[in-house]
Amino acid sequence: MAKKFVIIDTDCGIDDAQAIMMALAAPHIQVLGITCVFGNTTVENVCQNVQRVLSVCKKNQIPVFQGSAGPLVRAHQQPTDHFGTDGLGDVIEHRDPQWKEKIQKEHAVDAMIRLVSENLNQVSLVALGPLTNLALAVRLDPHFPQKLKDLFIMGGNMEGKGNVTLCAEFNFVMDPESAYIVLEEFLCPTHLATWEYSCRNALTWEFFEELIGQDAPAARFMKMLTSKCWAYSKEAMMNKRDVYFGPAFVSYDAYAMAACIDGSVVTEYIECPVRVELQGEIGRGMLALDRINKMQKSHRVCVMSKCDLVKFSQLLMESLRQPK
Repeated sequence: MAKKFVIIDTDCGIDDAQAIMMALAAPHIQVLGITCVFGNTTVENVCQNVQRVLSVCKKNQIPVFQGSAGPLVRAHQQPTDHFGTDGLGDVIEHRDPQWKEKIQKEHAVDAMIRLVSENLNQVSLVALGPLTNLALAVRLDPHFPQKLKDLFIMGGNMEGKGNVTLCAEFNFVMDPESAYIVLEEFLCPTHLATWEYSCRNALTWEFFEELIGQDAPAARFMKMLTSKCWAYSKEAMMNKRDVYFGPAFVSYDAYAMAACIDGSVVTEYIECPVRVELQGEIGRGMLALDRINKMQKSHRVCVMSKCDLVKFSQLLMESLRQPK
């Protein structure tokens, strides 16, 4: 199978780490670079988290680039510590004091533009965090989107059900202007793994225990990361009693990555124009699906709705069986 070139844009929390490891484990995926953005934690922590994931998987040769430290327009407000203050569950005691020296000097946005320009129409861009780096890329190079092969995004929602605000999903509400720009101006084939899609295609906690119980360095690493994180606690999820979705294991960012690795993982999707709402106290950051094309937009986005859980589970299991 021919190699598929991928750039991963991430705010590396625990689920991002899982998604990155999924890409690293796929034999036909060649990760050209990983660009970092603020989100689950500071961009400095994100860079260190990515380095740690690459080190565990023995893939330190993949370049890591530091990107946007805050949203495009408004002042940055640090989010709650859903995945711990450092994004990886606050379980890593010793950080690499030389981490800055191992980060590429080139800015993430410049690197993204360069790598795509060097591989015209061959690169799949997988965006796992706020879309600030992508919005800046299209501002610096208006032709950037048409140089991509395709774009996969974890973010947004289908039904106005939010996980941060009443109506908005985390990645989009952290920088709504950037989400708006990307979904208006990136006219390449675009695939969205929304919050509802992830939750409705959740896996069991029994599978999660089997996943992290494998005898491999990546599995032991993931077991450590999730050991103190309430987001990976069956008891905490049971007590939360989500009014929309039942308690289950959901590795949000892995759904977008799985779709990039193997398109057949997505068995059903909605193809329609979309728009990100920027106004209003309640609706800001919400994704609207235009199923009747009232906006008369020519560009349609594939919004994932159903997942082949057998194939998805296999990709997850393989992701933690490394290095080999």
